[in-house]
Amino acid sequence: MASFLLSTSPSHLLHPSIKRKISSLPVLKPIQTHKIHLIHSTHKFSSINLTSRLTIVKSSSIGSTETDDSSSEESLLGEDSAAFQLGEQKLTSWFYFTVILGAVLLALNILWINPSTGFGSAFIDSISNLSGSPEITMVVLIAIFATVHSGLASLRETGEKLIGERAFRVIFAGISLPLATSTIVYFINHRYDGTQLWHVQNISGVHEIVWILNFVSFFFLYPSTFNLLEVAAVDKPKMHLWETGIIRITRHPQMVGQVMWCLAHTLWIASPVAISASIGLISHHLFGVWNGDRRLKIKYGESFEGLKERTSVIPFKAIFEGRQKLPENYYKEFLRLPYLVITVLTLGAYFAHPLMQSSSYSLHW
Repeated sequence: MASFLLSTSPSHLLHPSIKRKISSLPVLKPIQTHKIHLIHSTHKFSSINLTSRLTIVKSSSIGSTETDDSSSEESLLGEDSAAFQLGEQKLTSWFYFTVILGAVLLALNILWINPSTGFGSAFIDSISNLSGSPEITMVVLIAIFATVHSGLASLRETGEKLIGERAFRVIFAGISLPLATSTIVYFINHRYDGTQLWHVQNISGVHEIVWILNFVSFFFLYPSTFNLLEVAAVDKPKMHLWETGIIRITRHPQMVGQVMWCLAHTLWIASPVAISASIGLISHHLFGVWNGDRRLKIKYGESFEGLKERTSVIPFKAIFEGRQKLPENYYKEFLRLPYLVITVLTLGAYFAHPLMQSSSYSLHW
């Protein structure tokens, strides 16, 4: 705590009678100011001492910042999610990202996807031969991916200490990406296997409901997904404690988005494979809720406990209970470049469904 002591003039300059009066005065105690941690758009912590009012610098709409002077607004315990400042980007970093992305996709194709050179087909065949049931194969594929993905996430802190953040990220992505690709391709190829349990595709309004659920689900991506330079290990990967944006609605947006996606696709497809996939994916993300909170508690301690008190797992619950107070102009926390990119990519993926399906069918997984 910063402190300021009030002092008198040098005593040797004062008349003795004045000194006696001064010595009888009560000693003034230090004035204490509170240290408040603020999160800036670069996701770095800084501490400032405040004596009168609080000035918060936070990200606003795309590529800009704004200041909000308020003596009552609650300070952030976590980071400002989806913040992206165009002026702070380096062309060299995005050049490296492009090169790394191209190299990863090339390696994925050669070592896993291409039937003549990769191991993907052999992997799918070995899992399929365990039972011959597409439902069981779907569950096993998700279970393998979930075990590897969550297992490596749990070992992240230890692994990063041993080999460094970037090296651990390369290993994490190098194992998770092929498994995720196999699981997605198998789902596309076998989603209609078995008996269709209900038929709602011809009912008016169902397609629109499914489309909206699927579209909105991608806005519940966990904010760390937007840090592409960290995902590709161009920047040093970090475990972030997010607080703004979608986190105000739910502390685990990835789980909520996955549930929405599963409900939409299960309603539309209505097959045993779709139900099996939904059960597996939702179970994995429910485990992620517990595991994610556990890891954040270990890393951030009291800061996470404070954030936990004013957020909720169930969407809007903390808001309805008054534990989360949405700031004025809350919508501006979504008027940011990452969400614009998500909108474009989600619409692009919808219109690219025929291409995705034909590419998956060509693999015969």
